[in-house]
Amino acid sequence: MTATLAESRLAQHKTALEDFLATAAEADAVDLDDVVPLTGGAIQENWLLDLRFHGGAHAGRRQVVLRTDAASGVAVSRSRAEEFALLKAARAAGVSVPEPLWLCKDPAILGKVFYVMARVEGTAAPHKLMKDKELGGDRERLATHLGAELAKIHSIRPPQAALPFLGEVPAHPALATVERYRAHLDRLGALSLPLEWGLRWCERHAPDCAGVTLVHQDFRTGNYMVDRQGLTAILDWEFCDWGDPMSDIGWFCAKCWRYAHPELEAGGIAERRSFYRGYEEAAGTRIDPQVIAYWEVMAHLRWAVIALQQGERTLSGEQPSLELALTGRIYPPQLEREILRATAPDRWSAAR
Repeated sequence: MTATLAESRLAQHKTALEDFLATAAEADAVDLDDVVPLTGGAIQENWLLDLRFHGGAHAGRRQVVLRTDAASGVAVSRSRAEEFALLKAARAAGVSVPEPLWLCKDPAILGKVFYVMARVEGTAAPHKLMKDKELGGDRERLATHLGAELAKIHSIRPPQAALPFLGEVPAHPALATVERYRAHLDRLGALSLPLEWGLRWCERHAPDCAGVTLVHQDFRTGNYMVDRQGLTAILDWEFCDWGDPMSDIGWFCAKCWRYAHPELEAGGIAERRSFYRGYEEAAGTRIDPQVIAYWEVMAHLRWAVIALQQGERTLSGEQPSLELALTGRIYPPQLEREILRATAPDRWSAAR
C-alpha cells in the first residue's frame, strides 16, 4: 500500500481511530500525528502509528503498529482477533513477541477489524540477515535463542481456554497434514507427479507424535526480528494450529528457507546443532533427526502447495500480481527436485 493511500484512509477514519485509542488506553485524548505503511506481508496491512497520549498510563509520545487485513487474504490465515489472542497466549508463555495492546472488533472504526501492538526495534528482512553478518549478533547464539523460543511456543498445549478457535486436536498430525495438502492439490487441479510421490511417501513414513502442541507453522528466517545484539521478536502468528511440534523444527531447517546459505541448516544463519541445543535445553526433550528429516520433506511439499496457490490467485483474476505469478511458476520445480532428492530410497535407507 502506498503512503498516499494510507494517508487517504487515515483522513477518513482519523477521529474515530483517535477516540478508540483514547478509550482503549484509558487516556484523556490521543493525537495521531503520522502513519507509515510498513513493508512485508501480502496478506495483512501493517501501519506504524505515531501517537501522542494525553493522560493515562501511556502518557507521552509512543509509536505502535496497527495490523489489519489487506484487500486480498488467504483462507487458512487466522483472523486478526484470533491472531491477537495467539499473541497474548504466546506472551503469557514467555515468548518474545510484540506486546499486544488493543483489539478493535468494531468495523465502524476503520472499516474492518484490527489490533494494535507495541513497536519492536529491528529488522526481519532475510536479504539483510544474509548480507549483514552483524545483524542478530553472534549467529550460533541467535540460533540457540530461537530454539529456546520455539520450545516456549510448544509449551502451549491443548486444551487452552484462550484459544477455542483452534478446534479439534488431530489424532495423527502427520497423516492429517498429508490429507490436507492432497485436498489442496485436488482443488487446484494441479498435476505434479513429484508432489504426488512426496505425499504418498509422507503417508507411508508418517511418524507418531509424542504430544500435540501449539505450532507456529511459519517459524523461519523472515518471521523473526533482530537488531545488532540479537533476537527482538517472533512475528506472524496467523497460521498457528494444534500439531506436531517437530513440524516447526522441520520448517525452520528446511533447505527452502536457508536463502543464500544452504550450508547453514538452521534457517540459513547457523549450524543445526545450535538450534537443536537451544530447543532441547528449554523443552527438556531430545530431537530425533530422522523425524525432522521427515518434516523437512513435508515442509517442501507445503511450500510447493502454497506457491501453486499463490500463482492461482493471479491466474484466477483474484489478485493480479507479477510476484504471485512468478511464485507459482518458479518455486514448485525447485521444490519438486528437493522432494525427490530427499526421498530417494538410498538416501532414506542411509538415514534410517
